[in-house]
Amino acid sequence: MTARDAVLENHTLVVRDGRILDLLPNAHAAGRYAATVHFDRSAHLVLPGLVDAHTRICPLPGRSAGRADLGGEARLRIAQMLSGGTTCFCGVGYHPEESARAASELGMRAVIGMPIAASASPWAASPAEYLTRALSFHDEFRGHPSIATAFALEAAAAIPDATFGRIATLADELDAGILMTLHASRAEVDESLGRYGLRPIERMHALGLLTPALTAAQMVHVGAADIALAVRSGIAITLCPESSLRAGEGLPPLSSWAAAGLRQSLGSGTAGPAISPNLWNELRLMALFATPPTGKAPADGSASDFDAWHALAMATRGGAAALGLETQIGTLERGKWADLCCIDPRGPVMHWPAPASPRESLTQWVLNAGRDVVSDVWVAGRHLLNGGDFARLDWPRLADRLRTPARESITGENHADIR
Repeated sequence: MTARDAVLENHTLVVRDGRILDLLPNAHAAGRYAATVHFDRSAHLVLPGLVDAHTRICPLPGRSAGRADLGGEARLRIAQMLSGGTTCFCGVGYHPEESARAASELGMRAVIGMPIAASASPWAASPAEYLTRALSFHDEFRGHPSIATAFALEAAAAIPDATFGRIATLADELDAGILMTLHASRAEVDESLGRYGLRPIERMHALGLLTPALTAAQMVHVGAADIALAVRSGIAITLCPESSLRAGEGLPPLSSWAAAGLRQSLGSGTAGPAISPNLWNELRLMALFATPPTGKAPADGSASDFDAWHALAMATRGGAAALGLETQIGTLERGKWADLCCIDPRGPVMHWPAPASPRESLTQWVLNAGRDVVSDVWVAGRHLLNGGDFARLDWPRLADRLRTPARESITGENHADIR
C-alpha cells in the first residue's frame, strides 16, 4: 500500500538507517543501488505493518495480576501481535511499565497509555497519584525512538469533572494524545445519563475533551447525533468489532462509521482468556459487515462504498493517523520508517485458480489471510520475524516460563528469554 493507494508489482523497497529510502521498479533499483543486505521476497506481498490501535497487554485475561508473570505475559502478547504482522500497538491497562519495557526489548513500536482513573489500582491509589505517575512515566519515555505515551482514561463515567479538566490542560501542554473507550456498552451510556444527564460523548464535549487529540475506542452504542458530534469534533475512532461481539454488545454501526470521514482505525480490544490479539479478524469483520449486500443500502440508512481495501487502510495508515504517527508509519513512502509486514500467498488458503487483478487479489488476501501466512516483519528496518522465526525472542524459553507458575518478580528484571 503506497501513498497512491496502489498495488505495485516487481518493485524493490530500499531501506537505509531504518527508513524507506526508495521504492522503484526492480530493473531501476539494480542499476541505482548496491545493497549491503538483500532479501528476496519476489513471490510475496509486502504491506505496511499493521497497527493495533487499542489492546490490553497484561495481565492476560482471566489471570490475577498479583500472581501473574507480567513481564512474560507482556512479551507473549507482543509476540502474538508480531507473528500476525502487527508492527505497532496502542496498549492500555494498569501496567504500562511492563508493556513499554517489553515493547522496547522486542523492538516493537508502541503508544503506551498512562492510566487515569477514579478508583485505586495497581498503578495508583488516587486521581492525584495517577497524574503524578503519568507525568513521571511521560518524562521517562520522552524522546524514545519507538515508544510514545498518551493519557488513557479508565471507566470515564466515574472520573470527576475536575480531573478531566486537568487532563485536557496537560495533554495540550505536553502535546499528548488522550485514549478512552466510549459508548462501549449500554450500561456505560445509562450510567452517564443517570449521573450527568448527558450521553458519554456529550459529556466529553461539555468538558472540552472532544478534540482531535482524542482517540475513542469501541463506539458501539451510538446514534446519528453521536456520530455527527464525533465528526464535528474531529476525533479519531478505533473500532474493535470482535471484542465488542465477545462482550455481548454486538457490532458498532460499521457502515455509518465507514461513511463518517473520521480518522478510523482497528483494534483487538480486550481478548478472552483463550484468545490472542489478531488484527486479521478485525479486518475481515470490517470488510464483511461494513459492505452492504449488492444492490441494498446499509441497514442503518447510511451510504457505503467500503471494501477490503478500505479495511486494510484502517489497519495500516488509519491506525497510524489515530495514534498521531501518520507522518512516520502507515504507508510505504520515502522517509517513513520501514515498518513492514510480508505475507506469503503461495499456500492453499491464498491460492485462487482464476487469475485476478492486483486489486482483486488484495481483496482475496484480506478475506483469507492470517498469522499463518505472515512470513516476515520489520520494524524500523529491523528484521523481527524472519521466515516465521523470532529474531529477538527465545520463544521456546518464554513458552516454558509461562507454563510454569510464576516464581519471578513481576518487575520483569529477568529477561533471559530476550535474545
